[in-house]
Amino acid sequence: MQKPHSLLRGATSHPHIATLILLAGLSALAMNVFLPSLPGMAVYFQADYRLMQLSVALYLGVNAAVQIVVGPISDKMGRRPVILASIILFILATFGCIFAPTAETFLVFRIGQAAVAAAMVLSRAAVRDIYDTDQAASMLGYVTMGVAVVPMVGPIFGGILDEAFGWQSNFWLLILSAVAVYLLTYFDFGETATKSGKTLVAQFREYPELFMSPRFWGYSLASGLASGAFFAYLGGAPFLGAQVYGLSPAQFGFYFAAPAIGYFFGNFLSGRYSMRIGINKMVLWGCIVNGIGVGLSLTLALVGLDSVTSFFGFMCLVGLGNGMAIPNATAGAISVRPHLAGSASGLSGAIMLGGGAGLSGVAGWLLVPGTTAVPLLLIMFATAILGLVSIALVIKREWALG
Repeated sequence: MQKPHSLLRGATSHPHIATLILLAGLSALAMNVFLPSLPGMAVYFQADYRLMQLSVALYLGVNAAVQIVVGPISDKMGRRPVILASIILFILATFGCIFAPTAETFLVFRIGQAAVAAAMVLSRAAVRDIYDTDQAASMLGYVTMGVAVVPMVGPIFGGILDEAFGWQSNFWLLILSAVAVYLLTYFDFGETATKSGKTLVAQFREYPELFMSPRFWGYSLASGLASGAFFAYLGGAPFLGAQVYGLSPAQFGFYFAAPAIGYFFGNFLSGRYSMRIGINKMVLWGCIVNGIGVGLSLTLALVGLDSVTSFFGFMCLVGLGNGMAIPNATAGAISVRPHLAGSASGLSGAIMLGGGAGLSGVAGWLLVPGTTAVPLLLIMFATAILGLVSIALVIKREWALG
C-alpha cells in the first residue's frame, strides 16, 4: 500500500488519490457543465436544439474511440505522457469552442475536447496498476465517488455562470480547471505502468484476448448498459427541463444534479463494501436499484402523475445504482487480464461511452415539442433491464464453473 506523501514532491512515485480523482473529474466536468446552456446556445448559433444536442452525443462517441486507442498507447508509452498530452489538446479545443463562429464549427472543436477521455481512462488504469483486484474495486469506488461531486456541482455552476456571463463562461471554467489539473499531474503523477515495449500494432493484436473473454464482455456490458440509463438522461434531460418542466438554466442545473447525489452515495458503498461483499453482488444490486428508479418514474409518467420533482427525484436511484455497479464492473473488466489493464480499461470504457453516445443521440432526436418524459424513460428502462441480464449471466457462468 502506498505511503502518504505531499502533492508537490515531484513526479517520481505513485500519484496521490486526489490526483486520480481530479483527472477523472475533468473529463466528467467537460461532459456536462454546459448542459444548462444548450437551449440558449441553440438561440445564439441560430441552430436547431437537436443539432446542439449532438455536442453531447458526439463528445461521448469520440470519447469512446479515444478510449479504444489510448489503452494500448499508454501500455507502450506509459500513463503519464499520454495524460499530459491529452490535457494540452483539451485546452486548445476548448479555446476553439469559445470562439467558434457557427454551430458546426463549435461541434468540431467539441469533438476535439474528447481528447481528455485519456485522463479518465488512465486514472482508472493507474488504480489497477497500483492495487490488486478487490482493493482496486474499493479504490475505484472512492475515485468515482469523488468524481460524482463534479457532475453534481458542474451543471449548478454552469447554470449560474450562464445567467451571469453567458454560455462561454462555462468553457473558460474548463480551461482554468484543465490548467490546474495539468500542473497537479505534472508534479504528482509518477509513472505507474511498466512499459510493454511492444509496438502499437502488437498491442492492438492483443485485443482479441479480451474479446474472447466472456467475463470481460459480461462486466463491460453490465457497466455500459447500467450507465446507459444515465447517458440517455444526459441527452434528454435538458430538453425536458426547459420545454416540459419550464426550468431556467440555473434551476435546471440544480435539478440535473439529482442522479449525481445518488452516484456519490453509490460509490461510497462501493468503496466501503466491495471487498467485503464482492464485486458481482455489488454490480447485481446496483443494476436492480437502477431499474427500480427508472421503473417507478416511468410508471408515474405513463399514468400522467409525473412532475419535475418525481422525474428528477427518482434519478437519485439511477445514480445510486450506477455508483454501485460501474466501479465494480470496471474493476472486474480490467482484472480479467491484468497485463492488459490499460487496454481493458480503455475498451470497457469505449463500450460504455459508445453505447452512451448512441442512447444520448436517440433521446435527443425522440424529444420534440409537445412530447412527455415517457419516450426517454422507456429507453432508460430498457437499458437498465439489459444491464441486469448481463451481470446475471456473469454470475450464472461462475456458478456453473464452480
